[in-house]
Amino acid sequence: MERGRTGKDVEEGEHERKGTVWSASAHIVAAVIGSGVLALAWSMAQLGWVLGPLVILGFAIITYYTSTLLADCYRHPDPITGTINRVYIDAVRAYLGPREVFLCGCAQYINLWGTLVGYTITAAISMMAVQRSNCFHRNGHEWKCESSGNLFMMLFGVVQIVLSQFPSLENITWLSVVAVATSFAYSFIGLGLSTGKLISHGGFKGTLSGVAGSSHKIKTWNAFLSLGNVAFAYTFADVLIEIQDTLKSPPPERKTMKRATFIGIGLTTIFYLSLGCTGYGAFGNNAPGNILTGFGFFEPFWLVDIANICIVVHLLGAYQVYAQPIFGRFESTISKRWPEAKFLHQTYSVRVPFSASSPLSFTLSKLVLRSCLILLTTLVAMLVPFFNAVLGLLGALGFWPLSVYFPVNMHIAQKNIKRGNPKWILLQGLSLFCLLISIAASIGSMADIISSLKLATPFKLNY
Repeated sequence: MERGRTGKDVEEGEHERKGTVWSASAHIVAAVIGSGVLALAWSMAQLGWVLGPLVILGFAIITYYTSTLLADCYRHPDPITGTINRVYIDAVRAYLGPREVFLCGCAQYINLWGTLVGYTITAAISMMAVQRSNCFHRNGHEWKCESSGNLFMMLFGVVQIVLSQFPSLENITWLSVVAVATSFAYSFIGLGLSTGKLISHGGFKGTLSGVAGSSHKIKTWNAFLSLGNVAFAYTFADVLIEIQDTLKSPPPERKTMKRATFIGIGLTTIFYLSLGCTGYGAFGNNAPGNILTGFGFFEPFWLVDIANICIVVHLLGAYQVYAQPIFGRFESTISKRWPEAKFLHQTYSVRVPFSASSPLSFTLSKLVLRSCLILLTTLVAMLVPFFNAVLGLLGALGFWPLSVYFPVNMHIAQKNIKRGNPKWILLQGLSLFCLLISIAASIGSMADIISSLKLATPFKLNY
């Protein structure tokens, strides 16, 4: 008997798990490294050479530590032989009370869905950047090359409807692998272009304290917003349990997941520091919000195009990593409510081209409901094109409860750590510190939202 599978699954039914440390690492990198990595130069510019790298390293350490605590909560009560919790909220239900379950559900699924909206907008911006890059190449850098993103958002949504018909994360490991490859590609391109620009002007730009700002208030808001950007860039706790649920056992899932987390966070931190520091050194305090879509580079235009195409491909995979937990929870809920409905349970099979695996099985309910959710997400992205600012707020609000508060408190409950114990004090101190960071980042994000509202027009993403 395999030791890792002696516990009962919290959800009945067959659930095949074939994942390894490498597939889990791929899922983590696909979820964590998004196009926001290319905004780190701007965040570094707000913090300066002293605080910038320290903030990136600090969030990496906190994220890795709390992720290892969360990985231990995949099973209850014993982390090796206990009952399996297939999704994040089930782990919270097993270890904490009903109030925490409600709060977790709100935080997790709002954050997941908000990320989908943000990814839709970001993908459209990258596609628009390709169009504008070619326009600048043909007509000159001073030419007014305008582009609208609505069509690109709709195209991105259509592709996601097709990808959404795969049952769960382990069925789209190939997509995460492609997403990781493309994330490496555009990260290296951004790093290479920044390095070239850095060499061309013969030294590092920037200051120890970062951008001065037009006033102390603006400087403070932007510094707070940069904290939110880095915090959100490291957040993947809301899909960690779902990724862990793809792992085969033995060895125990928690051991494999901790190794995968170390690899994923380690690679992410290397990229973040490399791109953030090199980009800031190249552009100094004038670093654009995104060094590839903000036209910090015009030439070679074809390389900038390839990088932006890689961003889009990466977001195709990352979108599904965040969408699958929403699909799973929604479909599980309605299946339990209407267990006899043929619309929900009648299965159809389609063989996927170029795939050696068994035919893809789906239900009409999956086709309709998943498609409706993606259509709604795309509509909201088109309706509020300033949603990147709102997403920053969601990231700031989601970092503390999902990445810190729940993992810390579940660990305390699992290990039965008594109030007043030195470890309890240290854990609660970490939680309080991260809460203060989230509050500060939320304030900075709200200031950015108010500024964006003055310029935003519904259904109009012009760039």
